Amino acid sequence: MKSVSFIQRNTQGHWVGDGFPVRTLFSYNDDPAAFSPFLMLDCGGPTVFDATTKRRGVGAHPHRGFETVTIVYDGEVSHRDSTGAGGTIGPGDVQWMTAASGIVHEEFHSEAFARTGGAFRMVQLWVNLPARDKTAPPGYQGITAAQTPVVELPGGGGTVRLIAGAFEGTQGPARTFTPLQVWDVQLKAGHTVTLPAPEGHTTVPLVYQGRVKTPDGQEAGDAEMIVFERAGEGVQLTALTDTTLLWLCGEPIDEPVVGYGPFVMNTEQEIRQAFVDFQSGRMGRL
Repeated sequence: MKSVSFIQRNTQGHWVGDGFPVRTLFSYNDDPAAFSPFLMLDCGGPTVFDATTKRRGVGAHPHRGFETVTIVYDGEVSHRDSTGAGGTIGPGDVQWMTAASGIVHEEFHSEAFARTGGAFRMVQLWVNLPARDKTAPPGYQGITAAQTPVVELPGGGGTVRLIAGAFEGTQGPARTFTPLQVWDVQLKAGHTVTLPAPEGHTTVPLVYQGRVKTPDGQEAGDAEMIVFERAGEGVQLTALTDTTLLWLCGEPIDEPVVGYGPFVMNTEQEIRQAFVDFQSGRMGRL
C-alpha cells in the first residue's frame, strides 16, 4: 500500500470571475513535480446563488499546453470555445477541454440556473500534456452523467463513477493522452475501502465533502487532499462520514513545467510564443 506523504489544505478562497468561488488546493506554482501530471485543482463551493438575469462566470480567455476538466455536483455550467464546441453540464456531467496548441473559451452559469439560482458545487482540474502533445489540435469532450459508468464497491462501501481510467474491468469514457484515473467516488460512513493506484503513479484524492481516515491515523475533511507517496500499490481509506471523494491518480510526466497564467509549456520561449499567438488571433476567437 502507498503511505501518506502529506495532507494538502487551503482555507483561503477567491473568486474566478463572478461565478466561481473556489479554493485552489494546488497549482503549477507550488511543486509541479509532486502533483504531476496534474497542474491545478480548484474546489468550487459549496455555495448558494440568488436568482438573477445577469451572466455569472468568466468571459473569453485563452489556454495552451494542457487540459481542463470541469465536474459539476450541483448547478449548471455552460461552455463555448473557439473551435465551435460547447454545451451545458449539470450534476454528474463533465466538460473535458483539451487546450493543447491553443484555445479561447468562456464559462458561465447556464441561463436556466441563473434564473432559478440555488446550490452550486463543482471542481476544475488542470491536467498537463507531455511536450509531444502540447501542439496537438484543441478539442472538447462533453461527458454526461448517463454516459459515465458506475461500479459498486465491495460490501456496500459506496460507488465509483468512472470519468477516466478503468476499475474492475469497466472503462470511463474520457479520452486521455497519458494514463489517468479520474473518478467520482461516494463512500459510505463506517466502511473501509481499497482503491487501486499503480506503483510510481501520483495519487492525490480530494475529499470534496465528508471525512476519511488513512491506516496511519491521519484524517482529511472538506476540501482537503491526501498526497500519497509514489512507492507502493493501492490506497486504503476509511470513511468517517458519508464522503464525496474525487479520486485522482496518474502517471507523472517527467518534463520541465513552465507556466504563466493560462499557459503551461516546457520553456519560457514557448510561453512568450503563446502570448504572441493569442494576441495575433492564432488561437481563434469567440
